[in-house]
Amino acid sequence: SDLEKAAAQRKAKLDENSAFLQFNWKADVVESWIGEKENSLKTDDYGRDLSSVQTLLTKQETFDAGLQAFQQEGIANITALKDQLLAAKHIQSKAIEARHASLMKRWTQLLANSATRKKKLLEAQSHFRKVEDLFLTFAKKASAFNSWFENAEEDLTDPVRCNSLEEIKALREAHDAFRSSLSSAQADFNQLAELDRQIKSFRVASNPYTWFTMEALEETWRNLQKIIKERELELQKEQRRQEENDKLRQEFAQHANAFHQWIQETRTYLLDGSCMVEESGTLESQLEATKRKHQEIRAMRSQLKKIEDLGAAMEEALILDNKYTEHSTVGLAQQWDQLDQLGMRMQHNLEQQIQARNTTGVTEEALKEFSMMFKHFDKDKSGRLNHQEFKSCLRSLGYDLPMVEEGEPDPEFEAILDTVDPNRDGHVSLQEYMAFMISRETENVKSSEEIESAFRALSSEGKPYVTKEELYQNLTREQADYCVSHMKPYVDGKGRELPTAFDYVEFTRSLFVN
Repeated sequence: SDLEKAAAQRKAKLDENSAFLQFNWKADVVESWIGEKENSLKTDDYGRDLSSVQTLLTKQETFDAGLQAFQQEGIANITALKDQLLAAKHIQSKAIEARHASLMKRWTQLLANSATRKKKLLEAQSHFRKVEDLFLTFAKKASAFNSWFENAEEDLTDPVRCNSLEEIKALREAHDAFRSSLSSAQADFNQLAELDRQIKSFRVASNPYTWFTMEALEETWRNLQKIIKERELELQKEQRRQEENDKLRQEFAQHANAFHQWIQETRTYLLDGSCMVEESGTLESQLEATKRKHQEIRAMRSQLKKIEDLGAAMEEALILDNKYTEHSTVGLAQQWDQLDQLGMRMQHNLEQQIQARNTTGVTEEALKEFSMMFKHFDKDKSGRLNHQEFKSCLRSLGYDLPMVEEGEPDPEFEAILDTVDPNRDGHVSLQEYMAFMISRETENVKSSEEIESAFRALSSEGKPYVTKEELYQNLTREQADYCVSHMKPYVDGKGRELPTAFDYVEFTRSLFVN
């Protein structure tokens, strides 16, 4: 029994020692695991940007999950074993309790260190999120600012080339409006500068969302101020150019309008009969007046030259329009040339009339009537008549032309046109008209002279009158009756009427008045 007792005591000691060794072994395992985790927390890597911090936070969450799992298994087991041994009043209870306390201290410190690291990682995440937000805000504002600048630069560097004062005024107003809008752009620029200051205060790398830097934007802003000043100088220069151009336009218009008015007045003078000297002047006085007017026309060539020089200056200045006048250099030159030709034709026409009067017997009164009638029907003062105006003029002069419907044949008038407008250009000039009328009047004069000679042959001794008896002796009764009823009594040089004597000279000429 002593042996059994001794054996039981030995077994109890062996069991106690085994339990103690087992506790120490498990404590060593726990201690080793805690040591490994403590080493994991010995790092200063809290990330260099938001992405790396989020990766570290994910690892930290996994680490914390491992701690929680180990607390439920390893820590809980070693504590339960400690409690069991202490309840059994193990001989090494103090050592067991001390070892467990040491483990719990390290475990508690591990949990605290893990919590501290997680806190720092969350702070780093918040820090980098602020930087990220600043990066994104700066990138968006920088892009918008640069787009605004590019549009402004395009407008400000657009060539300043205007065609009028109104256009340069519109450009200057647009520039003033742009200057007014610069306060908004200045505010945007200041916001970018403040964002850049905040970003740099975090001591981070370059912005991954944009290639724009504040230094580049500052250079852009300085360049904008330079471009604005250059634009203002260009606008001022163009303003002066347009003011000079407008003066040139007004000077040209003043001379051109006056010259055109003179052309119109001179043309009217030549065509409406003003040169006939109150309708009582002789053909010679009309010719002299026309020659003086033509000399004036030639003298005005110098004024046209001045207008042409002004026009050349306008072309050199690239002035393409003129709101102050509708007249051009080419148009005025053509009108002057036409007026010059009209003056020459008028002289020639009057010389033709004088020659006709002197050589054919056509009276000056008849020639004056032809001229006045032409000018009456020349409503537009063009110096020519269309066919309808010409026909009306002939009727007014006593031509018995038949009335025909429009489009119907008019052989009698067509025969006249064959003479006066053979090429059928649709118009009859004053020269053509006068040539035709003088030709017809010359035929009348010749016929008048022939009839007058016939009456003179009937009269005894070639007297300037014929008696009633001589008429009935030599003419048919109908012819003699007509002459007696239409001839005026002959009046001699003393104003006395001779009985049964008739004035055949006056009678003959009255037949050919037209």
